[in-house]
Amino acid sequence: MSTLTQTKPRRVGTVAIIATLLSLMLALVSATVAGLFIGGGAEPILLGDPGPAVRFGLPIVKAALNLSMALTIGTLVLAAFAFDQPAKSNEPLTEGSALLRRALNLAAIGASGWALFGVANLLFSYLSVTGSQLAFDQTFSSGLWLFATQIELGKYLALNLLVGLLLSLLLLAVGGLTGTGISAAIALAGLVPLALTGHAAGTAGHAMAVNSLGLHLVAVTVWVGGLFALLVLRPSDTALAAKITKRYSTLALLAFAVVAVTGVASATLRLRGPADLFTGYGSIVLLKSAVLLLLGIFGALYRRRILGRFATDTKRTATFWRLAIAELSLMGIAIGLASALSRTAPPLNPTPIGTLTPAQILTGEPLPPELTWVSYFTQWKPDLLWIIVAALGVFAYLFGVYRLTRRGDKWPVARTVSWVLGMMLLTYITSGALNAYSEYLFSIHMIAHMMLTMAVPVFLVPGAPVTLLLRATEKRQDASRGLREWVLWAVNTQYAKFISHPLVAAGLFASSLVVFYFTPIFGWAVREHIGHEWMTVHFLITGYLFVQAIIGIDPGPSRQDYPIRLILLIVTLAFHAFFGLSLMMGQGLLVADWFGAMGRTWGQSPVDDQQTGGGIAWGIGELPTAALTLIVSIQWARTDKRVSTRLDRASDRSGNKDIEDYNEMLARLAARDARSKARGE
Repeated sequence: MSTLTQTKPRRVGTVAIIATLLSLMLALVSATVAGLFIGGGAEPILLGDPGPAVRFGLPIVKAALNLSMALTIGTLVLAAFAFDQPAKSNEPLTEGSALLRRALNLAAIGASGWALFGVANLLFSYLSVTGSQLAFDQTFSSGLWLFATQIELGKYLALNLLVGLLLSLLLLAVGGLTGTGISAAIALAGLVPLALTGHAAGTAGHAMAVNSLGLHLVAVTVWVGGLFALLVLRPSDTALAAKITKRYSTLALLAFAVVAVTGVASATLRLRGPADLFTGYGSIVLLKSAVLLLLGIFGALYRRRILGRFATDTKRTATFWRLAIAELSLMGIAIGLASALSRTAPPLNPTPIGTLTPAQILTGEPLPPELTWVSYFTQWKPDLLWIIVAALGVFAYLFGVYRLTRRGDKWPVARTVSWVLGMMLLTYITSGALNAYSEYLFSIHMIAHMMLTMAVPVFLVPGAPVTLLLRATEKRQDASRGLREWVLWAVNTQYAKFISHPLVAAGLFASSLVVFYFTPIFGWAVREHIGHEWMTVHFLITGYLFVQAIIGIDPGPSRQDYPIRLILLIVTLAFHAFFGLSLMMGQGLLVADWFGAMGRTWGQSPVDDQQTGGGIAWGIGELPTAALTLIVSIQWARTDKRVSTRLDRASDRSGNKDIEDYNEMLARLAARDARSKARGE
């Protein structure tokens, strides 16, 4: 841990920080206004124009809100990943241990701005939607309250505002890395409501648009806010500054990759061809892309070259900070253009209301062609969130295997193959034909559910990702937490130990079927995108926990004996059979206003299709269960063999003394029985 007595180059002064912030705000406002004129957002609305104050004020307020969220989230993520745990009262105070408190104070300032601009964003959005004028009477306040509590857009904006308000209070009480990590998770969750608004809420590719925007917001806030926090909190100790900057660069590289992928995905959804690039919307997209590309060049060419000499070359250090300030200004331009883009109509021709089919009214997309066996290979509906999750999962796993191999350690090939196959299967379920048809056919939905909760974990769990992580990554020598330390913290929390206990995991795995399908949760999951993603996460996690409890290799709670594991398998299989039979014999349609209102002219009737889904719920679980039973049996046999071998070796080392002791015990028992019999006679 670096101390305060080391070399101290001149700290970035308060004046420099204020100047940086002002240049950032100037770039942000200028880019927003310029984008409004380029995209046409500055022009008066034909019906219900709220006036120039709202037309210009709303995107500027949005840009300021985005900047405040970036400052909060970026600071918290950087602090959780790069800063040390604060020193205890009996430990000497170092600059590294004091940085976290300063970071939390900075994040609290950002959260206060989040709450303040969140209020302004809610107000300006209400004025823009209703075309009304600001007033202070009962009618205006009642309308604003109705907007914030009853209208979908208003509710999302209000939720985002409440997260900012909560963080502004919570961060005053947080003092350690655990609280910082939890606060960062809450802050990231506050981006979800914003991802459900704007152009993403109304586009035909709703799921892709929402996921693209959500991931884009996450990456940008971590990237921009982390860099600003790095500048403001720059340690005076050069070695400490170099270490923290390298850790930030890891986050920034990942964020840039996500920004690039999600930006391309969003543009693909809204730009139909090269001609659309010459529209106002396309022009802003091109400008924003150019700025982001320039930012990527900054990171790839300059920061990488400077970091290697950061701790020893003062000139290099000064160059880095100048480049960082320039990079922040470019980020302000990118945020401003993004805000203007949200007020620019994309070049898409909406389908006339009178020609919409029932499926389009319900899902926003036309009914897919009739399902055939060929459709399982030709129909795709990509889910960008799970594509990125799977890609990162495979890359991180293979990189871990590479690091082990490079240092001479071995990792079983079967585990690697199992993990990669599991991620490929997850990608197909969430982006292939199962995802394309699950909204329209209950039977396909059930196939996807069963494979998520039973098939995918059977491949992922044998991959032992936690064990690989512990072996492939080095333990940090300071008081900070990297990926390795956070994973260890997560698996050792009381909550994780509770839900991963075999009996609890089996209970969650079995009861989820009834709770999900026979309550309003199922309707929420099929109607709402956030519900659909929650469903995928829930089934994947409950299945993973159950399979981990049965055949897991990774660290976890104490394992149950093998007979208990087999009993758990049999009980859950019986529960699945009971659930499947209830669907096969039922005549009532689940979520009838959804599956019964799609207007399908092909395939089984909705009720027959649901009964088919019940048969799938019963039958499809047999293959994974058989595989689990086989694996448990093999593990049981191997364990018995290891125990037997260990006992034989121990007996050989002792000269078969254990056998002699056993024979002596039998002789004593026989003698005791003989004496007892003699006394009885």
